[in-house]
Amino acid sequence: MIEKLPISEYGGRRQRLLAQLPPRSAVLLAAAQLRYRNRDTEYSFRQDSDFLYLSGFCEPDALLLLLTGETGEFESIIFVPPRDPALEIWTGYRAGPEGAVEQFGFDRAFTLAEQEQQVPALLQGCQQIYYSFGQAQTVAPQIQTWCRQLQTVGRSSDSAPQQLVNIEPQLHQLRLIKSDAEQQLMRRAGQVSAAAHRQAMLNCAPGRFEYQLEADIQHSFGHQGCRFAAYSTIVGSGANGCILHYTENRDVMRSGDLVLIDAGCEVDGYAGDITRTFPVNGRFSDDQKALYQWVLDAQLAAIEAVKPGASFDDPHRAALHVLVTGLVELGLLQGEVSALIEYEAYKPFYMHRTSHWLGLDVHDVGDYRKQGCSLQLQPGMVLTIEPGLYIAPDNEDVEPRWRGVGIRIEDDLLVTEQGYEVLSAGAPKSVGEIETLMATQGENECD
Repeated sequence: MIEKLPISEYGGRRQRLLAQLPPRSAVLLAAAQLRYRNRDTEYSFRQDSDFLYLSGFCEPDALLLLLTGETGEFESIIFVPPRDPALEIWTGYRAGPEGAVEQFGFDRAFTLAEQEQQVPALLQGCQQIYYSFGQAQTVAPQIQTWCRQLQTVGRSSDSAPQQLVNIEPQLHQLRLIKSDAEQQLMRRAGQVSAAAHRQAMLNCAPGRFEYQLEADIQHSFGHQGCRFAAYSTIVGSGANGCILHYTENRDVMRSGDLVLIDAGCEVDGYAGDITRTFPVNGRFSDDQKALYQWVLDAQLAAIEAVKPGASFDDPHRAALHVLVTGLVELGLLQGEVSALIEYEAYKPFYMHRTSHWLGLDVHDVGDYRKQGCSLQLQPGMVLTIEPGLYIAPDNEDVEPRWRGVGIRIEDDLLVTEQGYEVLSAGAPKSVGEIETLMATQGENECD
Protein backbone atom coordinates (compact mmCIF):
# COMPACT_ATOMS: atom_id res chain seq x y z
CA MET A 1 0.00 0.00 0.00
CA ILE A 2 0.93 3.66 -0.31
CA GLU A 3 3.25 5.10 2.32
CA LYS A 4 2.47 8.33 4.15
CA LEU A 5 4.62 11.08 5.57
CA PRO A 6 5.45 10.77 9.28
CA ILE A 7 3.78 13.36 11.51
CA SER A 8 7.23 14.61 12.55
CA GLU A 9 7.69 15.86 8.97
CA TYR A 10 4.88 18.37 9.45
CA GLY A 11 6.21 19.57 12.79
CA GLY A 12 9.61 20.16 11.21
CA ARG A 13 8.04 22.22 8.44
CA ARG A 14 6.22 24.42 10.93
CA GLN A 15 9.44 25.05 12.82
CA ARG A 16 11.38 25.88 9.65
CA LEU A 17 8.72 28.33 8.57
CA LEU A 18 8.47 30.05 11.94
CA ALA A 19 12.27 30.29 12.21
CA GLN A 20 12.18 32.63 9.19
CA LEU A 21 9.72 35.04 10.83
CA PRO A 22 10.40 37.84 13.32
CA PRO A 23 9.63 37.31 17.02
CA ARG A 24 6.04 37.97 18.05
CA SER A 25 4.62 36.83 14.73
CA ALA A 26 1.51 34.78 14.00
CA VAL A 27 0.58 32.67 10.98
CA LEU A 28 -3.10 32.00 10.24
CA LEU A 29 -4.21 29.55 7.55
CA ALA A 30 -7.67 28.16 6.86
CA ALA A 31 -8.41 24.63 5.73
CA ALA A 32 -10.42 23.96 2.59
CA GLN A 33 -14.19 23.72 2.79
CA LEU A 34 -16.53 21.11 1.37
CA ARG A 35 -17.75 22.01 -2.11
CA TYR A 36 -21.06 20.97 -3.56
CA ARG A 37 -21.25 19.25 -6.93
CA ASN A 38 -24.98 19.72 -7.16
CA ARG A 39 -27.73 20.22 -4.61
CA ASP A 40 -26.68 18.18 -1.53
CA THR A 41 -24.00 16.06 -3.24
CA GLU A 42 -20.44 17.03 -2.35
CA TYR A 43 -17.23 16.73 -4.30
CA SER A 44 -14.62 14.46 -2.75
CA PHE A 45 -12.75 16.58 -0.22
CA ARG A 46 -9.18 17.67 -0.95
CA GLN A 47 -7.32 19.72 1.64
CA ASP A 48 -5.83 23.11 0.76
CA SER A 49 -2.22 22.36 -0.19
CA ASP A 50 -0.59 25.00 2.02
CA PHE A 51 -2.68 23.88 4.99
CA LEU A 52 -1.87 20.23 4.25
CA TYR A 53 1.85 21.01 3.96
CA LEU A 54 1.98 22.47 7.46
CA SER A 55 -0.51 20.24 9.25
CA GLY A 56 -1.12 16.86 7.61
CA PHE A 57 -4.73 17.42 8.72
CA CYS A 58 -7.28 16.27 6.13
CA GLU A 59 -10.59 17.50 7.50
CA PRO A 60 -12.48 20.58 6.29
CA ASP A 61 -13.24 23.84 8.12
CA ALA A 62 -10.18 23.96 10.38
CA LEU A 63 -7.97 26.94 11.29
CA LEU A 64 -4.22 26.76 11.86
CA LEU A 65 -2.46 29.26 14.14
CA LEU A 66 1.32 29.29 14.50
CA LEU A 67 3.07 31.62 16.94
CA THR A 68 6.63 32.81 17.49
CA GLY A 69 7.53 34.15 20.94
CA GLU A 70 9.75 36.98 22.05
CA THR A 71 12.74 34.70 22.64
CA GLY A 72 12.37 32.31 19.69
CA GLU A 73 9.91 29.78 21.10
CA PHE A 74 7.30 28.33 18.73
CA GLU A 75 3.76 27.09 19.27
CA SER A 76 1.32 25.35 16.92
CA ILE A 77 -2.43 25.51 17.59
CA ILE A 78 -5.33 24.20 15.55
CA PHE A 79 -9.09 24.78 15.69
CA VAL A 80 -11.10 21.84 14.41
CA PRO A 81 -14.71 20.60 14.25
CA PRO A 82 -15.73 18.86 17.49
CA ARG A 83 -16.38 15.17 17.84
CA ASP A 84 -20.08 14.46 17.34
CA PRO A 85 -20.96 10.74 17.38
CA ALA A 86 -24.43 11.35 15.94
CA LEU A 87 -23.07 13.40 13.05
CA GLU A 88 -20.18 11.01 12.45
CA ILE A 89 -22.67 8.31 11.49
CA TRP A 90 -23.27 10.41 8.38
CA THR A 91 -19.96 12.16 7.75
CA GLY A 92 -17.32 9.77 9.06
CA TYR A 93 -15.07 9.90 12.09
CA ARG A 94 -13.35 13.14 13.08
CA ALA A 95 -10.20 13.72 15.09
CA GLY A 96 -11.57 16.45 17.37
CA PRO A 97 -9.22 18.56 19.52
CA GLU A 98 -7.83 15.57 21.39
CA GLY A 99 -7.07 13.69 18.20
CA ALA A 100 -5.47 16.75 16.63
CA VAL A 101 -2.93 16.84 19.45
CA GLU A 102 -2.38 13.10 19.70
CA GLN A 103 -2.41 12.21 16.00
CA PHE A 104 -1.00 15.35 14.36
CA GLY A 105 1.46 16.69 16.91
CA PHE A 106 -0.05 20.10 17.66
CA ASP A 107 0.80 21.79 20.94
CA ARG A 108 -2.82 22.74 21.58
CA ALA A 109 -6.18 22.28 19.90
CA PHE A 110 -9.63 23.80 20.33
CA THR A 111 -13.02 23.41 18.70
CA LEU A 112 -14.06 25.84 16.00
CA ALA A 113 -16.65 27.34 18.35
CA GLU A 114 -13.82 28.46 20.65
CA GLN A 115 -11.89 30.45 18.07
CA GLU A 116 -13.81 33.71 18.62
CA GLN A 117 -12.73 33.69 22.24
CA GLN A 118 -9.30 32.11 21.95
CA VAL A 119 -7.77 33.66 18.81
CA PRO A 120 -7.84 37.32 19.93
CA ALA A 121 -6.26 36.32 23.24
CA LEU A 122 -3.59 34.30 21.46
CA LEU A 123 -2.84 37.17 19.06
CA GLN A 124 -2.31 39.62 21.90
CA GLY A 125 1.26 40.90 21.76
CA CYS A 126 1.85 39.77 18.17
CA GLN A 127 3.30 42.45 15.93
CA GLN A 128 2.80 40.75 12.55
CA ILE A 129 0.10 38.42 11.27
CA TYR A 130 1.03 36.34 8.25
CA TYR A 131 -1.65 34.74 6.11
CA SER A 132 -2.08 33.56 2.52
CA PHE A 133 -3.23 36.34 0.22
CA GLY A 134 -4.86 33.56 -1.77
CA GLN A 135 -7.30 33.25 1.14
CA ALA A 136 -7.97 36.99 1.27
CA GLN A 137 -11.73 36.65 0.86
CA THR A 138 -12.13 34.04 3.58
CA VAL A 139 -9.45 34.70 6.20
CA ALA A 140 -8.62 38.41 5.91
CA PRO A 141 -12.03 39.74 7.06
CA GLN A 142 -11.88 37.58 10.19
CA ILE A 143 -8.31 38.67 10.92
CA GLN A 144 -9.31 42.31 10.64
CA THR A 145 -12.20 41.71 13.03
CA TRP A 146 -9.87 40.16 15.61
CA CYS A 147 -7.39 43.03 15.23
CA ARG A 148 -10.12 45.59 15.79
CA GLN A 149 -11.18 43.74 18.91
CA LEU A 150 -7.65 43.98 20.28
CA GLN A 151 -7.49 47.69 19.50
CA THR A 152 -10.78 48.56 21.20
CA VAL A 153 -10.66 46.64 24.46
CA GLY A 154 -8.48 49.17 26.23
CA ARG A 155 -5.17 47.40 25.85
CA SER A 156 -2.00 49.22 24.84
CA SER A 157 -1.32 49.67 21.13
CA ASP A 158 1.61 47.28 21.52
CA SER A 159 -0.88 44.48 22.15
CA ALA A 160 -2.49 44.71 18.72
CA PRO A 161 -0.81 43.47 15.50
CA GLN A 162 0.55 46.29 13.37
CA GLN A 163 1.13 44.46 10.06
CA LEU A 164 -0.67 41.98 7.84
CA VAL A 165 1.87 40.14 5.65
CA ASN A 166 1.62 37.57 2.86
CA ILE A 167 3.07 34.23 4.05
CA GLU A 168 3.21 32.75 0.54
CA PRO A 169 6.79 33.80 -0.40
CA GLN A 170 8.34 32.03 2.62
CA LEU A 171 5.95 29.08 2.60
CA HIS A 172 6.15 28.42 -1.12
CA GLN A 173 9.94 28.58 -1.08
CA LEU A 174 9.88 25.79 1.50
CA ARG A 175 7.50 23.77 -0.68
CA LEU A 176 9.75 24.18 -3.72
CA ILE A 177 12.55 22.04 -2.23
CA LYS A 178 11.34 18.51 -1.50
CA SER A 179 12.65 16.60 1.51
CA ASP A 180 13.82 12.99 1.27
CA ALA A 181 10.40 11.85 2.51
CA GLU A 182 8.61 13.96 -0.08
CA GLN A 183 10.89 12.67 -2.82
CA GLN A 184 9.98 9.11 -1.89
CA LEU A 185 6.27 9.87 -2.19
CA MET A 186 6.81 11.51 -5.57
CA ARG A 187 8.91 8.57 -6.70
CA ARG A 188 5.96 6.33 -5.85
CA ALA A 189 3.54 8.67 -7.65
CA GLY A 190 5.72 8.40 -10.74
CA GLN A 191 5.79 4.60 -10.54
CA VAL A 192 2.02 4.24 -10.09
CA SER A 193 1.28 6.76 -12.83
CA ALA A 194 3.70 5.08 -15.25
CA ALA A 195 2.11 1.68 -14.65
CA ALA A 196 -1.31 3.17 -15.45
CA HIS A 197 -0.01 4.54 -18.75
CA ARG A 198 1.38 1.12 -19.63
CA GLN A 199 -2.01 -0.41 -18.89
CA ALA A 200 -3.72 2.15 -21.12
CA MET A 201 -1.40 1.21 -23.99
CA LEU A 202 -2.23 -2.45 -23.48
CA ASN A 203 -5.97 -1.78 -23.39
CA CYS A 204 -6.18 0.67 -26.28
CA ALA A 205 -7.99 -0.47 -29.44
CA PRO A 206 -9.93 1.10 -32.31
CA GLY A 207 -13.64 1.41 -31.51
CA ARG A 208 -13.17 2.00 -27.78
CA PHE A 209 -14.17 5.33 -26.27
CA GLU A 210 -11.70 7.78 -24.79
CA TYR A 211 -13.51 7.57 -21.44
CA GLN A 212 -12.88 3.83 -21.36
CA LEU A 213 -9.14 4.46 -21.38
CA GLU A 214 -9.71 7.03 -18.65
CA ALA A 215 -11.49 4.32 -16.64
CA ASP A 216 -8.59 1.91 -17.23
CA ILE A 217 -6.17 4.50 -15.85
CA GLN A 218 -8.31 5.21 -12.79
CA HIS A 219 -8.66 1.47 -12.16
CA SER A 220 -4.90 1.05 -12.33
CA PHE A 221 -4.41 3.88 -9.83
CA GLY A 222 -6.85 2.30 -7.40
CA HIS A 223 -5.49 -1.20 -7.88
CA GLN A 224 -2.07 0.11 -6.83
CA GLY A 225 -3.41 1.87 -3.74
CA CYS A 226 -4.11 5.38 -5.05
CA ARG A 227 -7.75 6.38 -4.96
CA PHE A 228 -7.45 9.80 -6.57
CA ALA A 229 -5.99 11.26 -9.73
CA ALA A 230 -3.93 14.41 -9.21
CA TYR A 231 -5.98 16.25 -11.87
CA SER A 232 -8.64 15.56 -14.48
CA THR A 233 -7.33 12.93 -16.87
CA ILE A 234 -6.89 13.96 -20.51
CA VAL A 235 -7.54 11.31 -23.17
CA GLY A 236 -7.55 13.03 -26.55
CA SER A 237 -7.58 10.96 -29.72
CA GLY A 238 -7.16 12.35 -33.23
CA ALA A 239 -7.66 16.10 -33.38
CA ASN A 240 -8.66 16.14 -29.71
CA GLY A 241 -4.97 15.73 -28.93
CA CYS A 242 -4.48 19.31 -30.17
CA ILE A 243 -6.63 20.65 -27.31
CA LEU A 244 -4.19 21.20 -24.45
CA HIS A 245 -6.69 20.69 -21.61
CA TYR A 246 -9.20 18.42 -23.30
CA THR A 247 -11.15 16.51 -20.61
CA GLU A 248 -14.44 15.62 -22.30
CA ASN A 249 -12.98 12.19 -23.19
CA ARG A 250 -16.16 11.28 -25.06
CA ASP A 251 -15.14 10.31 -28.61
CA VAL A 252 -14.58 6.94 -30.25
CA MET A 253 -10.93 6.20 -30.98
CA ARG A 254 -10.22 5.41 -34.61
CA SER A 255 -7.58 3.25 -36.24
CA GLY A 256 -4.89 5.42 -37.80
CA ASP A 257 -5.17 8.16 -35.17
CA LEU A 258 -2.89 8.93 -32.26
CA VAL A 259 -4.21 9.24 -28.71
CA LEU A 260 -2.66 11.62 -26.18
CA ILE A 261 -3.07 10.72 -22.49
CA ASP A 262 -2.08 13.17 -19.74
CA ALA A 263 -2.69 11.51 -16.38
CA GLY A 264 -1.13 11.18 -12.95
CA CYS A 265 -2.11 9.82 -9.55
CA GLU A 266 -1.89 11.46 -6.14
CA VAL A 267 0.12 9.82 -3.35
CA ASP A 268 -0.54 11.31 0.10
CA GLY A 269 -1.27 14.61 -1.63
CA TYR A 270 1.72 14.53 -4.02
CA ALA A 271 1.12 14.51 -7.77
CA GLY A 272 2.42 12.44 -10.59
CA ASP A 273 2.10 14.03 -14.06
CA ILE A 274 2.84 11.99 -17.18
CA THR A 275 1.85 12.42 -20.82
CA ARG A 276 2.26 9.77 -23.46
CA THR A 277 1.10 9.77 -27.09
CA PHE A 278 0.71 6.54 -29.02
CA PRO A 279 -1.17 5.04 -32.00
CA VAL A 280 -4.68 3.75 -31.36
CA ASN A 281 -3.97 0.65 -33.48
CA GLY A 282 -0.50 0.08 -32.03
CA ARG A 283 1.54 1.12 -35.08
CA PHE A 284 2.81 4.60 -35.98
CA SER A 285 2.42 5.71 -39.58
CA ASP A 286 5.52 7.15 -41.25
CA ASP A 287 4.26 10.74 -40.86
CA GLN A 288 3.26 10.18 -37.22
CA LYS A 289 6.62 8.61 -36.51
CA ALA A 290 8.48 11.55 -38.05
CA LEU A 291 6.63 14.11 -35.91
CA TYR A 292 6.79 11.94 -32.81
CA GLN A 293 10.54 11.41 -33.06
CA TRP A 294 11.20 15.15 -33.17
CA VAL A 295 9.13 15.64 -30.01
CA LEU A 296 10.95 12.79 -28.30
CA ASP A 297 14.34 14.15 -29.34
CA ALA A 298 13.30 17.55 -27.98
CA GLN A 299 12.28 16.00 -24.68
CA LEU A 300 15.53 14.07 -24.35
CA ALA A 301 17.52 17.24 -25.06
CA ALA A 302 15.52 19.12 -22.41
CA ILE A 303 16.05 16.35 -19.87
CA GLU A 304 19.81 16.51 -20.40
CA ALA A 305 19.69 20.23 -19.59
CA VAL A 306 18.40 19.51 -16.06
CA LYS A 307 21.16 19.80 -13.46
CA PRO A 308 21.98 21.88 -10.38
CA GLY A 309 22.97 25.39 -11.34
CA ALA A 310 21.18 25.31 -14.68
CA SER A 311 18.43 27.86 -15.14
CA PHE A 312 14.76 26.90 -15.19
CA ASP A 313 14.66 28.16 -18.80
CA ASP A 314 17.49 25.92 -20.04
CA PRO A 315 15.32 22.82 -20.69
CA HIS A 316 12.81 24.96 -22.61
CA ARG A 317 15.55 26.46 -24.78
CA ALA A 318 16.96 23.01 -25.52
CA ALA A 319 13.54 21.59 -26.45
CA LEU A 320 12.67 24.61 -28.55
CA HIS A 321 15.81 24.38 -30.66
CA VAL A 322 15.15 20.73 -31.49
CA LEU A 323 11.43 21.26 -32.19
CA VAL A 324 12.00 24.18 -34.53
CA THR A 325 14.77 22.29 -36.32
CA GLY A 326 12.31 19.46 -36.81
CA LEU A 327 9.58 21.76 -38.12
CA VAL A 328 12.03 23.11 -40.70
CA GLU A 329 13.24 19.63 -41.67
CA LEU A 330 9.63 18.48 -42.19
CA GLY A 331 8.72 21.57 -44.20
CA LEU A 332 6.23 22.95 -41.69
CA LEU A 333 8.33 26.10 -41.22
CA GLN A 334 10.76 27.84 -43.56
CA GLY A 335 13.73 29.92 -42.51
CA GLU A 336 16.71 29.97 -40.18
CA VAL A 337 16.10 28.15 -36.91
CA SER A 338 17.48 30.99 -34.76
CA ALA A 339 15.30 33.59 -36.48
CA LEU A 340 12.19 31.42 -36.26
CA ILE A 341 12.79 31.06 -32.53
CA GLU A 342 13.44 34.78 -32.06
CA TYR A 343 10.20 35.76 -33.80
CA GLU A 344 8.22 32.88 -32.24
CA ALA A 345 7.15 31.50 -35.60
CA TYR A 346 6.72 28.12 -33.91
CA LYS A 347 3.83 29.32 -31.72
CA PRO A 348 1.05 27.85 -33.97
CA PHE A 349 2.60 24.41 -33.34
CA TYR A 350 4.05 24.79 -29.82
CA MET A 351 2.30 27.32 -27.64
CA HIS A 352 3.22 26.30 -24.07
CA ARG A 353 6.36 26.11 -21.97
CA THR A 354 8.36 22.93 -21.48
CA SER A 355 8.23 22.71 -17.68
CA HIS A 356 6.39 23.52 -14.49
CA TRP A 357 7.05 22.71 -10.82
CA LEU A 358 5.43 19.57 -9.43
CA GLY A 359 4.51 18.67 -5.85
CA LEU A 360 1.38 18.96 -3.73
CA ASP A 361 -0.15 20.79 -6.69
CA VAL A 362 0.26 19.51 -10.21
CA HIS A 363 1.28 23.05 -11.20
CA ASP A 364 3.13 23.51 -7.97
CA VAL A 365 4.02 26.71 -6.17
CA GLY A 366 7.36 28.47 -6.37
CA ASP A 367 8.87 31.29 -8.39
CA TYR A 368 10.15 30.73 -11.91
CA ARG A 369 11.99 34.03 -12.06
CA LYS A 370 13.54 36.37 -9.52
CA GLN A 371 14.67 39.91 -10.24
CA GLY A 372 14.13 39.28 -13.94
CA CYS A 373 16.34 36.17 -14.09
CA SER A 374 15.29 32.56 -14.51
CA LEU A 375 15.57 30.64 -11.24
CA GLN A 376 18.52 28.28 -10.85
CA LEU A 377 17.72 24.60 -10.39
CA GLN A 378 18.65 23.10 -7.01
CA PRO A 379 18.68 19.54 -5.66
CA GLY A 380 15.25 18.66 -4.32
CA MET A 381 13.26 20.56 -6.94
CA VAL A 382 10.83 18.52 -9.03
CA LEU A 383 9.74 19.70 -12.47
CA THR A 384 8.08 18.32 -15.56
CA ILE A 385 9.65 18.11 -19.01
CA GLU A 386 6.85 18.15 -21.60
CA PRO A 387 7.48 19.46 -25.12
CA GLY A 388 4.82 18.92 -27.77
CA LEU A 389 3.68 19.63 -31.30
CA TYR A 390 0.04 20.40 -32.13
CA ILE A 391 -1.10 20.81 -35.73
CA ALA A 392 -4.67 22.03 -35.73
CA PRO A 393 -7.11 20.27 -38.06
CA ASP A 394 -8.00 23.61 -39.71
CA ASN A 395 -4.41 24.78 -40.27
CA GLU A 396 -4.42 25.40 -44.00
CA ASP A 397 -0.80 26.55 -43.98
CA VAL A 398 0.41 22.93 -43.83
CA GLU A 399 -0.17 19.87 -45.96
CA PRO A 400 -3.33 17.89 -45.10
CA ARG A 401 -1.29 14.86 -44.03
CA TRP A 402 0.01 16.74 -40.97
CA ARG A 403 -3.29 18.22 -39.80
CA GLY A 404 -5.16 17.11 -36.68
CA VAL A 405 -2.13 15.59 -34.97
CA GLY A 406 -1.30 16.39 -31.34
CA ILE A 407 1.79 14.95 -29.64
CA ARG A 408 3.12 15.60 -26.15
CA ILE A 409 5.64 13.60 -24.11
CA GLU A 410 5.95 14.43 -20.41
CA ASP A 411 8.07 13.09 -17.58
CA ASP A 412 8.67 14.10 -13.96
CA LEU A 413 12.25 14.94 -13.00
CA LEU A 414 13.85 15.30 -9.58
CA VAL A 415 16.93 17.51 -9.56
CA THR A 416 19.73 15.65 -7.75
CA GLU A 417 23.26 16.50 -6.68
CA GLN A 418 24.55 14.62 -9.73
CA GLY A 419 21.96 15.85 -12.24
CA TYR A 420 18.48 14.39 -12.38
CA GLU A 421 16.31 11.35 -11.73
CA VAL A 422 13.37 10.57 -14.02
CA LEU A 423 10.58 9.62 -11.61
CA SER A 424 8.28 8.45 -14.40
CA ALA A 425 10.71 6.30 -16.37
CA GLY A 426 8.44 3.26 -16.23
CA ALA A 427 6.15 4.58 -18.98
CA PRO A 428 7.45 3.59 -22.45
CA LYS A 429 8.08 6.46 -24.85
CA SER A 430 10.30 5.38 -27.74
CA VAL A 431 8.57 4.25 -30.92
CA GLY A 432 10.00 0.76 -30.57
CA GLU A 433 9.05 0.41 -26.88
CA ILE A 434 5.48 1.55 -27.50
CA GLU A 435 4.89 -0.66 -30.53
CA THR A 436 6.44 -3.69 -28.82
CA LEU A 437 4.27 -3.23 -25.72
CA MET A 438 1.08 -2.67 -27.69
CA ALA A 439 1.76 -5.81 -29.71
CA THR A 440 1.16 -7.75 -26.47
CA GLN A 441 -2.37 -6.35 -25.98
CA GLY A 442 -4.61 -8.44 -23.78
CA GLU A 443 -2.06 -8.85 -21.01
CA ASN A 444 -2.96 -7.32 -17.64
CA GLU A 445 -0.09 -5.54 -15.89
CA CYS A 446 -1.91 -4.36 -12.75
CA ASP A 447 -0.07 -5.50 -9.63
